Amino acid sequence: MPAALKLIDVTIAYHGHPAVHHVSGAFEKGSLTAIVGPNGAGKSTLLSAMAGLTRVNQGAIEFDQTDAQHHQIAFLRQLSGINQDFPLRVLEVVAMGAWQEIGAWGAIKGAVLTRIEAALAQVAMEGFEDRLIDELSVGQLQRVLFARLIVQDAPIILLDEPFNALDATTTTDLLKIIHSWHADGRTVVAVLHDLQMVKDHFPRTLLMARELIDWGNTVDVLATANLARAQANSLAWQDTASWCHVPGTLEAMNGKSHHHGAHDHG
Repeated sequence: MPAALKLIDVTIAYHGHPAVHHVSGAFEKGSLTAIVGPNGAGKSTLLSAMAGLTRVNQGAIEFDQTDAQHHQIAFLRQLSGINQDFPLRVLEVVAMGAWQEIGAWGAIKGAVLTRIEAALAQVAMEGFEDRLIDELSVGQLQRVLFARLIVQDAPIILLDEPFNALDATTTTDLLKIIHSWHADGRTVVAVLHDLQMVKDHFPRTLLMARELIDWGNTVDVLATANLARAQANSLAWQDTASWCHVPGTLEAMNGKSHHHGAHDHG
């Protein structure tokens, strides 16, 4: 199976020390993968870099050119990073999934409006089009944000802690949508902390503690020895740890990355 997304010796640093350290591997097209690890393991940092929002200091992130050319990479950040104070209606938030078609100030009508209404129905939020987002519960807001992803219709979907603070019914409903994306052949990657959920719903897992611990079939990756190693690695990392230097990393890579950082330390 070809790769939808490749990580090539990816190192990402904050204030001179690595948050993600020399991670390499590939997400196969159509795979459903959880990224797990202890607190401070670099999971959300890595996902943000995959979304193109965080600079890669060394190494590269490569996308399948078909997906990259169409800018079809959807990213859902953590709910804690969503500003609900801006007076947006549900309809406008979901329409952001189609902004490349309608533009920043385009009219929401015709086929796009039909897609938005269908997406809201899929997340059980039909009839909420004119509701302001600051009037929604946490679960309702996450349903709306999933509707935006449905409208975006991307082949690669990145989710950062999508189930935090959600009730069981909302979690179950949104898991069904994730499984429908997987069934459609989309590549879905989610940062998660609930290991039982990962075992029950995500066939592939990337386990990290700043560096890669293991990546493969979930049942193998979440073995007790791997989890213990991840915890030990996390405790061993010091924020003031010096960088290692690997010369020639970028020069040795084949192909052109979709986005990558400068050749710094790592």
